[in-house]
Amino acid sequence: MGTTVKINETAYAKLLAKSLPRPIRNSREHERLVQTLLELDELETSTPEQDALAEMLTLLIENYEEKHHPLPEVSAHESLKALMQDRGLAHKDIWPVLSNKGAATEILAGRRSISKAQANRLAAFFRVPVDLFP
Repeated sequence: MGTTVKINETAYAKLLAKSLPRPIRNSREHERLVQTLLELDELETSTPEQDALAEMLTLLIENYEEKHHPLPEVSAHESLKALMQDRGLAHKDIWPVLSNKGAATEILAGRRSISKAQANRLAAFFRVPVDLFP
């Protein structure tokens, strides 16, 4: 069970009054709230009130970006290829994770889907969310 953090309502109200968060309607408002969130993220330590504001800003920003800048769908094998390229890995580096050379070749070519077990092993290997390999 999670713990509930006590928020100082006066301190939180001051943060809200300063940042004026509201649903984002345009790119200027988006940029303003992104900048506010970045400032909160750069803090060495944060208060519960700052954490609550950061969480709310994140939700507002994500909502706007999902509506106005949706990410394209990427296949599991394309995600795998991008991770490999980003980390300088070759076929020989990944086939032990996928169980064998043939499976790695077929998956990387897009001719074979990634099983749930393989997705779990890849997620652990790359330290990424398993849903990257749908």
